[in-house]
Amino acid sequence: MNANEFLTTIGICVVLPVLIVWIVGRVRQNATNRKAEIMLKAIESGVEIKPDLFKTSRPKKASIKKGLLEKLNGACITGMLGFALLLLMLLGSLRGAFANYLPLATAMLLAVSAGLFVSYFAGKKMLAKEIEAEEKDLLEEK
Repeated sequence: MNANEFLTTIGICVVLPVLIVWIVGRVRQNATNRKAEIMLKAIESGVEIKPDLFKTSRPKKASIKKGLLEKLNGACITGMLGFALLLLMLLGSLRGAFANYLPLATAMLLAVSAGLFVSYFAGKKMLAKEIEAEEKDLLEEK
């Protein structure tokens, strides 16, 4: 391994994750500082502060049905990619370094696809009552 490969590996595996965590932390800190500044100015001017200002809204929990459909979508995409690579492998149209990894990539994509399909159909069967109750609740909210 030469120095260039080593620096690239260190940059991707160490520096990049640390940088992402640092940026996310700075964004959260800036949001908190802005809220505190607004609160201080409101207190100084004697304006009443709404308690809702400092509540953090949590995103709505994804529905069971949506999660299952995302699994089905992922299964279809990885399955199509796997079959495309299988077709390329059988036709022998790829040569070079990539061709050495083609059977492995094909097997991995097809395995992930099969796992997602099994997860989708098992989840659909097991969670049928919960999905029905969730749909009933959604209809009642409207």
